[in-house]
Amino acid sequence: MDYIPEWCQKPTLILGCGNALFGDDGFGPAVIQHLQSHYTVPEDVCVLDMGTGVRDLLCTIVLSPVKPKKIVVIDTKDRGGKPGEVSVTGIEGLPLAQGSSFSLHQPPTLSLLGELKKYCRINVVFVSVQPESIPEAVFPGLSEKVRAAVGPACEYILKTCF
Repeated sequence: MDYIPEWCQKPTLILGCGNALFGDDGFGPAVIQHLQSHYTVPEDVCVLDMGTGVRDLLCTIVLSPVKPKKIVVIDTKDRGGKPGEVSVTGIEGLPLAQGSSFSLHQPPTLSLLGELKKYCRINVVFVSVQPESIPEAVFPGLSEKVRAAVGPACEYILKTCF
């Protein structure tokens, strides 16, 4: 029998996305770190810090004979709101146009998530924070407002996934 990754076998997959070396873009990994260090993750939930490598994992899910039922993506998303503001949306609330970027914030990764929802019937949810700043050069660490949003994001995840 072919190897099926653990994260394909769990009903719920929580993915923290972003680059911790670029300020508030590290929100997703910070939420994952907080979840793993402050809570007991149930056996049927897989929590992963994906950094900037989520696309390969999503491709594996597409090809796997066993898939999660729900994927929660945690990331930074500039929506023009107040810095540190957490929002929750389904895949329907994000643009899925075709493109060539490898960023989670842009296609084709968003389109791939749309395909997972449409054809694989996976419930895809985005938990995102409005960044205060994402520097153009390496500058690790979240801004104070985004750091304060880590707890509320974890609370939402706990209510809906644990």
